[in-house]
This record gives sequence, C-alpha cells and structure tokens, in this order.
Amino acid sequence: MTATHESHTHQDGTAAVPPVVDRAAWQTARDELLLREKAHTHEGDAIAAARRRLPMTEVDGTVAVVGQNGPTMLLDLFEGREELIVYKHMWHLGEPFENQCEGCTLTYWAVQDPAYLTARGVSFAVFAKAPHVELAPFVEFMGYPQHWYSVFDIEEPIVGGDTFEDFGYWTVFLRAGDRVFLTYRNTGRGSEVTMPALALLDMTPRGRIEAWQDSPEGWPEGRSAGWFWRSDEDGAGSGGDAQVEGRPAIQWSRPGATPVAAGRHRHNH
Repeated sequence: MTATHESHTHQDGTAAVPPVVDRAAWQTARDELLLREKAHTHEGDAIAAARRRLPMTEVDGTVAVVGQNGPTMLLDLFEGREELIVYKHMWHLGEPFENQCEGCTLTYWAVQDPAYLTARGVSFAVFAKAPHVELAPFVEFMGYPQHWYSVFDIEEPIVGGDTFEDFGYWTVFLRAGDRVFLTYRNTGRGSEVTMPALALLDMTPRGRIEAWQDSPEGWPEGRSAGWFWRSDEDGAGSGGDAQVEGRPAIQWSRPGATPVAAGRHRHNH
C-alpha cells in the first residue's frame, strides 16, 4: 500500500482513530475548540495591525529585473499601483524542471493568478535567481503567467537575494511617487499563508503526518516536513527520501510531464 493508504492501529489491534461520542458531546467539544480558534484569529488580527505599523526602508527603484520583454525597472512592476508583492522563488541553476523547489512550487501555485490583488490595487511579481533564458522554459512548462523576472545579476540584496537567498520568501513594497520602500518580508513557515493545502490538512484527523506535529498515541509516524510536496507518477508522496524519483506534485498535471529518468535525483532542500 502507498503511504496515503496505510492503516494505523494501536498495539492492541484497535484502530487509531478519534474517540466516538454522540452528537451532543461532539458539539460540546467542537464549541470548546472554536473558542481557541477565535482567539487565534483575533491574535492574527492584532499581529496584522502591528505589521501595518512597521517602519519601512528605501530601496533602489531603478534596479532592472529581466522579464519576457527584457529589462524592467522595479518601479515599473507597480504598474502605477501603490503596492507590490513579490515572491522570490528558489532556483537551482542548470537543473531540470523536476529538480526545482517543491516547497516554492506549493507556495506559489495557489496564488499565481493575482486577480484579487490587482482588484485591490496591489501588483504582483515573481523573482528567481536564474538567467531569463533558463527561467522562461520553466514558466512556459508550468503554464504560469508571465509575471516572472530574472534577478540573476542583481546586486541590490533586497531584490536579488541576501541572507534569505537560499529560501523562497515574500517581500512587500510600497511606492511613494518614484521612490520605492521595503515594508515587510517573511520566509519559512511564514510562507504557509499561501499554502492552502496545508491549512486543509491541519483540519483533518491525521494532519500533515510530519514528525514535529503533536498527534495522539497510535497515529501515523511523522515524517520529514513536506514529504508529500513531491510525488511519484502515481501521486504518492515521496516519504521525504531525497533520492526518490519524482516531481513537485502539481507538475504531473502539466502537459508534457513525463516520468523522471533514473538517476536524475533531486536536491535535498
């Protein structure tokens, strides 16, 4: 059986599942948890309010990134709007499509169409530290919108990469006339804000089945974080094995996605 269809039992042979109660008892327990969920939401609102009060720092708006139409100034990516959100996508130079970062693929996939951002007056772009000639075929293969830009030779650290360079991260800019300011950045688990699949898994009894999560006794043994972000041709998660042959899971839906040749092992991100 694949990792997604294993059964899990206690040592006495009974199934490792939540306790069974009547509907009234279930509703009582659900209402108790709802109080905690609401408190969590309210704390998130308070953090967002603090985020709006962060200071900002100026960056060089004349820095030129390279898109499908050639060099474009950072300032021009605002397209006349006041705010700009950028995702910095990890890139492994010279690697085939299947070896590009599965975590960044998941982070960006659900928000690739920025219609609701632009309707609100916020522009959107993706940067990657790769020559555009290498980046363009990947964007075409994935069927992504043409808002991807190469920052391969950019010296400005906020645009081209600094201490966050080895990771994917979100950056927010604010424009005041012809001046551009950095207002916010995050990476790591902060990027989960655009990973709705993880939020849905957190609603399930089994969760993400990752080693760090707190699960009841008898639950599936946790694996390395993100073990299911990459899958084999049949859609089964990789199990966290750095040597597994596969692709970032969504790539299998792309036209022309073929089985990965033996020996084309991925990086261990």
